[in-house]
Amino acid sequence: MLLSELAEKELIQVKDGARYGKLADTELLFNPKTGKIEGFEVFQKTASFFQANKANKKKEFIAWEEIILIGKDRILFNETDSSSEASEYS
Repeated sequence: MLLSELAEKELIQVKDGARYGKLADTELLFNPKTGKIEGFEVFQKTASFFQANKANKKKEFIAWEEIILIGKDRILFNETDSSSEASEYS
């Protein structure tokens, strides 16, 4: 699978069905020593369209190990970590 194909997939949390946007809207975090993907940094989902300013949102981290399924149109994952220390590579 090409990275461009992966980037167009929508991120959905399995627990509550929350949508986190497309993978292309995230920051890829990887270990520079090993090249291993650690996960993705996303902005916290908002309840309102009017709260869409990224500067006011908290970042959340989706660890690579939390990904359950990469499907045709979606990437399903378990949990996010909203702590500021979610990854040492951020």
